[in-house]
Amino acid sequence: MFDEDGSLDPFLKFLLCAVVLLGVAKTLWAWLTDDVARWFSVDVWHWITGFPWWSGLSVGALLALVMLIRRASADGGVVYAEPYEPVEDPEPVVLTYRMKQLSAMTPTGFEHACAEMLARDGFHRPLRVGGAGDLGADVVAYDDENRKLVLQCKKYARPVGSKEVQRFNGTARPEHGADLALIIGLNGFTQPAIDFAQRHNLTLIGRHELKRWAHGEHLYSVLTQQNSTA
Repeated sequence: MFDEDGSLDPFLKFLLCAVVLLGVAKTLWAWLTDDVARWFSVDVWHWITGFPWWSGLSVGALLALVMLIRRASADGGVVYAEPYEPVEDPEPVVLTYRMKQLSAMTPTGFEHACAEMLARDGFHRPLRVGGAGDLGADVVAYDDENRKLVLQCKKYARPVGSKEVQRFNGTARPEHGADLALIIGLNGFTQPAIDFAQRHNLTLIGRHELKRWAHGEHLYSVLTQQNSTA
């Protein structure tokens, strides 16, 4: 009947109140419409003998009500609230992409996705600048040390070749002032492209590294592990 905190079950409380109200309503109606003495001597006794289950339920409800009143009086009428437990903030939603999502994007959409992942990682002022006359820069951003990142995003169905890497090398620093020049290759790079990038301090993000970055790992963490295994 009572839970561990001493509170009456809500359904039983409702039932108790309904029974009491029914009894009170019947009493008032009889009081107002008939002789009180006759009601107590005849009607009530007739109702008790004619409906013993209802009579017992009414008596039980009244006893339970008395117990609740006595309990409240013993506690000084104080209603104890549930102890407050601070609710932890939910984990923030981290932007991620699946590789099949990146593969289904247009080249422009792929550039936007790279800019969004830079923003997710806390880089400042990430901006897609790719388009006609971009001179090889598709996305630019700045890190916490104000170093400028210049990204070229290659959503090719094939590995990026050496010629594309050479063209980017000719513009990334002279034209765009890149402190860190990166090429993102959705399907990786040819070996000559990798060799050329190593000689000219260009950073290549192949499919394996892109997957880790897209799945939520910070770009610099990806690059650190890439350099440690090179």
